[in-house]
Amino acid sequence: MKPIVQLSLDLTNIDEALETAALAMRAGIDWLEAGTPLILAEGLHGVRALRSAFPNVPIVADLKTMDGGYLEAEMMAKAGATHVVVMARAHDETIRCVVQAGRDFGVKVMGDNMVCRDMVAGARRLEELGCDYIIHHIGYDERRGIAARGERMPSPLDQLREVVQAVNVPVQAVGGLSLEQAIRCPEYGAPLVVLGAPLTIDADSFKTASGDLESSLRLICSKIHAYGDVPVGTMPHV
Repeated sequence: MKPIVQLSLDLTNIDEALETAALAMRAGIDWLEAGTPLILAEGLHGVRALRSAFPNVPIVADLKTMDGGYLEAEMMAKAGATHVVVMARAHDETIRCVVQAGRDFGVKVMGDNMVCRDMVAGARRLEELGCDYIIHHIGYDERRGIAARGERMPSPLDQLREVVQAVNVPVQAVGGLSLEQAIRCPEYGAPLVVLGAPLTIDADSFKTASGDLESSLRLICSKIHAYGDVPVGTMPHV
């Protein structure tokens, strides 16, 4: 599949999210994400506002669903989301419920393997239960807490090759990637590139990063889109 660039709107108010999203679309972003902070702050109103402003753009609702899977997915789908996120650490039945809601309401399901003891097995299980995409994810608190103790901060790139090889659905790597690392994700066989904290958003305050964000995003998008087709399910030589 062709690389897709997704901007995570990890902001806490609708106005700033809409402003940032408009800038991102001008720069060439493919998908928008209603990040978890935006959903916590604005709920369904944030998703509806994005859908109203961008009627033809895929919108990921990063719910991080752990229970009540069918209802959460249904609510977000009816608000305008095209993709919802369920956690691998949820019960199998919750994941099945989200997948069923996805089929019933025409939304795709992204399974997130954050904090799985075996990240590769977690990704494989998500695919087996029906998820359309895998998010290979090292969490914010996990990364920062480990680094604060003076230990090496884990990266999703540590096992990205293994995750890509283990599944036959598209993979996205999330969690503390540098700009250069994010741009290179398609080289690992991960065609879904997500930009957000700390690449284009201030990770500590969850406000838009200072500087010429639009020009930066335009350059990033052009580099990622230049990869062309990325094999899914087979990791290319890197």
